[in-house]
Amino acid sequence: MTKVLIVDDEPSLVTLMSYNLQKNEFDVLTATNGPDAQKMIETTPDLDIVLLDVMLPIKSGIDVTKELRGKGNQIPIILVTALDEEIDKILGLEIGADDYITKPFSPREVIARIRAVLRRFDKSSNVVESTDSSDNITRIGSITIDYDKLVVQKNGVLVKLTPKEYELLVYLVARSNRVLARENILDGVWDFKETGPDTRMVDMHISHLRDKLEIDPKHPVMLQTVRGFGYRFNTNGLGDE
Repeated sequence: MTKVLIVDDEPSLVTLMSYNLQKNEFDVLTATNGPDAQKMIETTPDLDIVLLDVMLPIKSGIDVTKELRGKGNQIPIILVTALDEEIDKILGLEIGADDYITKPFSPREVIARIRAVLRRFDKSSNVVESTDSSDNITRIGSITIDYDKLVVQKNGVLVKLTPKEYELLVYLVARSNRVLARENILDGVWDFKETGPDTRMVDMHISHLRDKLEIDPKHPVMLQTVRGFGYRFNTNGLGDE
């Protein structure tokens, strides 16, 4: 049974979501502030996903997410916000949240988002297994991806990626040398069907990957822009295996 932690200081919302999730065969835990939520996340090994409100007492959902990712905790997180502003959504995703949802919302929408995020994690695992059947390691030029350990190295040095940056890299590598539209990347990595401003998240994450992986981020060799179309992960001449 999927175990979900709901973190919100609105009792009526927690009650409503707990009821609907339990009715759909989810195991539900709850917390009402940032520190309690963080402690539960760090001490509940079988927790599957967190529904985390941004505006929380004591410590915000943004700060909780940032601290968890800083410690290497990759638990899937969906941020909940009443602030329908693009900057808040992008900030949350930039620090490592896996999705966001804006109040007011329906229980059905939340359940769909939860299942979509969990599917993405499964999908990422399937891509990983098919990339290298021998030892789950891919080497492309100076970059090494160890899928079993979720580790990326550049010239033998560990590269610190956020969970979403890692998932984006895996997605691109699995489709090397193909031109991918921003909308396709957004759907494949974030499971977002809609187009528009959200495609900027793709540009932002590509830029971060370039900063961490390319020798010269301003003149990328691997993470190439195909103007008018999208992006391509180029392996030609890099000794990919």
